[in-house]
Amino acid sequence: MQQPIRIGTRESQLALWQAHRVQDLLNAAGHETVLVPIKSEGDIDLVTPLYEIGVTGIFTKTLDVALLSGRIDIAVHSLKDVPTQMPKNIVTGAVLERGPVKDILVYKDDVRWMQQADFVANIATSSTRRKAQWLRRFPQHQLHNLRGNVNTRLQKLADENWNGAIFAAAGLERIGLRPANSIELDWMLPAPAQGAVVAVCREDDKASRHACSTLNHAPTRLCTHIERDFLRALMGGCTTPISAYAYVTTNNIIHFNGEVCSPDGTQTLTVALNAPVADAYDLGKTAADELLAQGARDIVNLSRNAQ
Repeated sequence: MQQPIRIGTRESQLALWQAHRVQDLLNAAGHETVLVPIKSEGDIDLVTPLYEIGVTGIFTKTLDVALLSGRIDIAVHSLKDVPTQMPKNIVTGAVLERGPVKDILVYKDDVRWMQQADFVANIATSSTRRKAQWLRRFPQHQLHNLRGNVNTRLQKLADENWNGAIFAAAGLERIGLRPANSIELDWMLPAPAQGAVVAVCREDDKASRHACSTLNHAPTRLCTHIERDFLRALMGGCTTPISAYAYVTTNNIIHFNGEVCSPDGTQTLTVALNAPVADAYDLGKTAADELLAQGARDIVNLSRNAQ
């Protein structure tokens, strides 16, 4: 009798939502599955800012170890948390259809202060990308570190004397926790692969790879590949203020926007490119090369030195 496919996941509510989504799709395709919750290092240390932990794959490496040791057959991640260079012998099984991409501000009272040039708001986020883009627009504001799963961060916002906190829309909406007092930050460019869920497998596990392949959403996989290629070519990680978003237009064109920003928001380089879907695979690297020619490496190094 064939053993059920063991799906590894972090224990947070959002991670479990993502794992259940993969499980439901696999079950619908006729596979028997079981969830295996595993606590990650990123979930254990909720105090140290991510950029100080200094480990790539902080939310993924525990699951990677479980996958490589044979404790699980598939690991489910938020794709934006996955290092651009995956561990040896681990491959992408499927990238699911993308959810909401944008960041949102969850605020207290109202947001009239966003129109007041002399108002000093207190805003919470531990993302260097969000901090940099926020300071570029509101250089007078004070930024505060905010760690933990979405439930913990919402409670922390309620407890602290802050004006608001920045979240990924997908994270709150998927588990039904987006408050009414929130607005989309349409001017904030997202992290590469934000809003996408990935299932990874061992390279030599043909059965799990085949099972996952039916879940793959080709447009999302291509767009997130382009975004992550952009990040990889700039040699950035989750602690570098690098943003990217690619999407397919109605006439089958990939439109790409990318930027690299200094940690304080004072220096920014941006790029926008288009290409037919059939010719877009290397669009991220092409965009990164444009920014590198304009001095992007110096801005990336500023971020590293700031850490």
